[in-house]
Amino acid sequence: MRLDHIAYRVANRLRTVQFFKNAFDYNVVEEFQIDFDDGSVANCFALEPPEAHRITAGYDTSKIKTYGNYHLAPEIFVSDGTPDSVVGQWVAARGGVGGIHHMAYEVESVEATMKEWKEKGYAEFTTEQPLSCPDLIQCFTKPSELTGVIYEFIQRGKNSKGFCKDNVKDLMESTGKL
Repeated sequence: MRLDHIAYRVANRLRTVQFFKNAFDYNVVEEFQIDFDDGSVANCFALEPPEAHRITAGYDTSKIKTYGNYHLAPEIFVSDGTPDSVVGQWVAARGGVGGIHHMAYEVESVEATMKEWKEKGYAEFTTEQPLSCPDLIQCFTKPSELTGVIYEFIQRGKNSKGFCKDNVKDLMESTGKL
């Protein structure tokens, strides 16, 4: 299992993204808007860690290791939304600032991980079945009774590139105000 990404729901995505770019050298790789059926909107950015560029540019990657295994920092996902959106309401419930919404872990099989976590009583899930797009399968837990964190399990295929807008919308709707 590897930490795939950390998702933030915030009041101002542009300022937040600028912070990640300036403070941590992250790069924006994708921007998109989610339009919900009720007319509300969420705006999203996906950012990749600076190591991603260094690897493709042939830089020395010897410092990108942990315990001898290759390791990249997680991607960052940032969203804000209109006040009536799932994201806007979540941010408002947290004093208008927002914060980390969930932590996503890449797994070999989302279905097997869901089954294991249900059997062991680790978590309840926001959907009965995983959500899928081509080369991407995902699910969310409800907030953990132990950590308070929402966990996402994500299974990426060989040709997976970033995030799938349809899954993001369904995941946002599945968590509501969680």
